[in-house]
Amino acid sequence: MGKQESSDKMIQRYVLVAVLIIVAGIYIFAHACIISIRDGNAWRSKISLESDSVLIPTERGDIYASNGEILATNQSFYRLTIDMWAQDNKKEKTIDSIMKYRSFIEENFYAILPDSVAGRLMQGLNNAIDAYNNYPHTKKRNRSFKLSNTAINYIEMIQLKNVIFGYNKKKEALYYLNNPNLLGIRFNRINRRVNPYGTLALRTIGGVYTADTVGRRTGKNGLELYYDSLLAGVPGMGSRRKINGAQIVIPTIRRPERGKDIVTTIDIDIQDITEKTLKNKLRELDAESGTAVVMEVATGEVKAITNMGRVSEGVWSEAQNYAVSDLSEPGSTFKVVSMMVALEDGLVQPDTPVDTEKGIVTIAGSPLKDHNYNRGGYGMITAAKSIRYSSNIGVAKLILQAYGNDPGKYVDGIYRIGLQTDMHLEIPGYAVPRIRHPKDSKAQYWSRTTLPWMSFGYETQIPPIYTLAFFNAIANNGTLLKPIFVKEIRNAKQVVERIKPQVINERICSESTLLAIRQMLDSVVNAHDGTGKPAHSDLISISGKTGTAQLWTAHGREGHQVSFCGYFPSEKPQYSIIVVIRQPRNGVASGGQMCGSVFKSIAEQIYARNILIKENDFPSDTIHPQEAVVKQSYDKTQSADLIPNVKGMGAKDAVYAMEQAGLRVHLSGQGTVVSQSIAAGSKIIKGQTIGLQLQ
Repeated sequence: MGKQESSDKMIQRYVLVAVLIIVAGIYIFAHACIISIRDGNAWRSKISLESDSVLIPTERGDIYASNGEILATNQSFYRLTIDMWAQDNKKEKTIDSIMKYRSFIEENFYAILPDSVAGRLMQGLNNAIDAYNNYPHTKKRNRSFKLSNTAINYIEMIQLKNVIFGYNKKKEALYYLNNPNLLGIRFNRINRRVNPYGTLALRTIGGVYTADTVGRRTGKNGLELYYDSLLAGVPGMGSRRKINGAQIVIPTIRRPERGKDIVTTIDIDIQDITEKTLKNKLRELDAESGTAVVMEVATGEVKAITNMGRVSEGVWSEAQNYAVSDLSEPGSTFKVVSMMVALEDGLVQPDTPVDTEKGIVTIAGSPLKDHNYNRGGYGMITAAKSIRYSSNIGVAKLILQAYGNDPGKYVDGIYRIGLQTDMHLEIPGYAVPRIRHPKDSKAQYWSRTTLPWMSFGYETQIPPIYTLAFFNAIANNGTLLKPIFVKEIRNAKQVVERIKPQVINERICSESTLLAIRQMLDSVVNAHDGTGKPAHSDLISISGKTGTAQLWTAHGREGHQVSFCGYFPSEKPQYSIIVVIRQPRNGVASGGQMCGSVFKSIAEQIYARNILIKENDFPSDTIHPQEAVVKQSYDKTQSADLIPNVKGMGAKDAVYAMEQAGLRVHLSGQGTVVSQSIAAGSKIIKGQTIGLQLQ
């Protein structure tokens, strides 16, 4: 009986539980129906899926130097905004807390940020307080008041958060502003394209336009523009959901793909050397502008390119990319082209005589002068010496004699070299040489003076980079290469493409012609009477050619453009360089004195930087015997005519020691000396340049 009663009670309990569950279910279902019918429209308005596709921004790829240093990248900055009406969970408004901690905020603004930035933010904070006081209870509220247009960097943002906005537990601060559900003070992230090395090669690297409404930036010029499709990446595609007024974008169609990175051929050290050397010369000459480009002979890789223009009196900065876009008459560097064509056609030999008379003659009814006409001219010289002396008369007479009856053959010879070829450079806005042919549709502009004047660099326009490519071909055993600015394309750290040297012309001339030309270029610099003597170096052998040309202005021929183009070391060339300076105000226009000296300084500094690494790659006769490294340790008791050992010294002491020994010093880095380009114990050559690496 007791068991039956116990069983009945258990059944009753189960039934009761079941009834309660059913009643609860009916209650929930009923409420769901009521909400769906009565409040459905309100909820559906709060959560909606928009059918329009939405672009999701991606990140632009980086641009690197050849050694991995970043030349252009994206950097996050932050602008501060404030909502004075935001409340914490205790219903305290931002305005109340701001007023309570106003002096604390100001103190830390000035402690963390530069005074100018802190001042602007405090002014913005005061303006925000005034705005609140003017509209404390009205609908005219600025819930996102921008404190300043000035943006702070990531480190400053973290410091402000830690100190002021509640992360530092040791201070009573605006703790509630960390609550993501409250507005309070916010750090709004913005991305900028930055160049860590400032204006270094900036016209070649290029710039970008301001970001559009979805954060996309497009290239404006330079490599940023040429490789824009790779750098830009692929924006994502998604749909926008709206929840309680807040919009959330979900990549339902395509996730964003970051842009690819490009690795340039620019060598930061060589670029720095080139830019500083050129700028110093522009300052000395007070010139209008200048260009210098360094190219690696074997590959055509541009290791340095600088284009300096006067932006105000006494100030020069990266201007337009003259190296690739400036169409101007090259002047006497073009004489080498004329001589190569005539030698290759067999119409002139290095020892062919030519009478330059007394330095002034009349050709086709127009006067023609040599630079030394006021000193009696050069008289009878050879074809080779017309290059060494840079004789306008000599080259003009030789070309007239060879091609006077068939000027088209002369221009065909220039075309055979490939100098007029469109090389499709990676810099948008580059120019292609304008070298006229007498059979062109505009041949009516071909006059009796065109051939002789063209022979020494007038009546034709060539950008400096093309002249450099030609001289680089002479150094590269006759192979004309396209100048290239990018060596790799990467996806993150993975190389997806390597840019190989690109041949424009496998052989610009025969070996015999090439040998004769190289001997002439050597004599220009290293003969006692060569016009390029200022480029002569006791450290490294240099070959090249000077150039001087009058410039056309709105007032006719006015001012000069001077240049020097060549390569080094002469016996086994590794680098070719062109230096162009326009409109110097100081001194007598001279390609040798003005540009040859810049070439020499750049070459010696490159040599000093690399001597310990690359000396063994040079043939033995490249290095002068007296410059050979003596394999012995230096002792202070040794002869005073030996290079001192300055390793471990600070810059000041090391420079003093070297200058006392009669040496010029080039410093790299900071700290103490860790290596010197010429070993201790080597014989001193007065005036020699020694490189010291500090670390």
